[in-house]
Amino acid sequence: MKRRFFAVVCVTASLLTACGTLPGSGTHRRTVTVWLMKDSASKDFLKRFTEDFERRHGDLRLDIRIQEWTGIGEKVQAALKRDDRAAPDVIEVGNTQVAQYVDRGGLSDMTLESMRDWGMDDWLPGLAVPGRFGSNQYGIPWYAANRVVIYRKDLFAGAGIKQPPKTREQWLTDTERLNSGGNQGIYLAGQDWYTLSGFIWDEDGDLAEESSPGHWEGTLDTPAALRGMDFYRHLQRLGDGPAGADEEHPPQSGVFARGRVAQIVAVPGLVQAIEQVNPDLKGKLGFFPVPGRTAAKPGAVFTGGSDLVVPENTDDRPGATAVVAALAGAKWQTELARTMNYVPNKTTLAHAVAGEAGAAAMAAGAAQGRATPSSPQWAAVEANNPIKDCMTKILGGADPATEARHASDRITTILAPDGG
Repeated sequence: MKRRFFAVVCVTASLLTACGTLPGSGTHRRTVTVWLMKDSASKDFLKRFTEDFERRHGDLRLDIRIQEWTGIGEKVQAALKRDDRAAPDVIEVGNTQVAQYVDRGGLSDMTLESMRDWGMDDWLPGLAVPGRFGSNQYGIPWYAANRVVIYRKDLFAGAGIKQPPKTREQWLTDTERLNSGGNQGIYLAGQDWYTLSGFIWDEDGDLAEESSPGHWEGTLDTPAALRGMDFYRHLQRLGDGPAGADEEHPPQSGVFARGRVAQIVAVPGLVQAIEQVNPDLKGKLGFFPVPGRTAAKPGAVFTGGSDLVVPENTDDRPGATAVVAALAGAKWQTELARTMNYVPNKTTLAHAVAGEAGAAAMAAGAAQGRATPSSPQWAAVEANNPIKDCMTKILGGADPATEARHASDRITTILAPDGG
């Protein structure tokens, strides 16, 4: 087992590893090593969190180590097998990555704490569900970000649209009105499968479903999924988005900034890139949640973000759970959301970002958020994505049912236990 006991007297080498021990107390602190991802939280936030945590937990010291996303999967897998003082006690992972780590072993089951102490019933589903394996909770929701509609207020006003649409039907009507006079009603790339996923979920469909424990089948050819694709097709044609490319090729921020585009579907943070290219758009951009089938609630959206996990090989589970409890608790969730313009991990904390238009729109959509199927093999689907090919072919005039069936078969093969 790891032994990590440090003396009180220490000289901090960085803001993130301040000792915080009362001078002359003679008390020893146990060090809790935390891996967080680059840019997930600001240095100032981490400094404030560390100082507050160590003040409240006189027996613990934090060692926060920032990680790069590139290559993190292999690094985490290796860490879960280590048994030395350098191994992390708490790790931030992408919400859709939890399943692969659980499948290979090495994560602590946090179900008891989640139910008893952490209010899991209020967690955002797009963070909580991917962190669950069977009936056990391994990933604890930390923060979320999801797509909203970014729109030009001036083009909406010029088209006589006084308020953003709240239903998909009204969204189509408004977008058709905007798609005139040299304007694009919306720029929606043909392979934006994240946005398509939301429309499919709105129709009570899914990308794949677990037919029996560990066995997944592609479901793009179900009636519900085909209805979602049909809505996508109608919306996408109200602009000049390329059928054979995704939202990054070319980057839709540049297209929006340089052209007369009324709307895009993106995370609010993209506005910074848009205004950098075209400063004239400052003050002209607004946000609204992706509309739903009815005005009663926004549409479903893909939820990105992070969960916190505790490796089984930690020798200080109490210290690790104390860190998770603090980072995922109301105080620091509120601080993180306001500092980074994220969505807090609970629907009951959405008020924390009510004063920021983009984050508020995200929070409204996040309540209907979902994530990709929790198969450990899902990353292989994204690596050679049959959904994208299917979308391009359907937008090009191919039979939707036929192409969806082919894509579903491919997904089923990739998700097979042997990886196809």
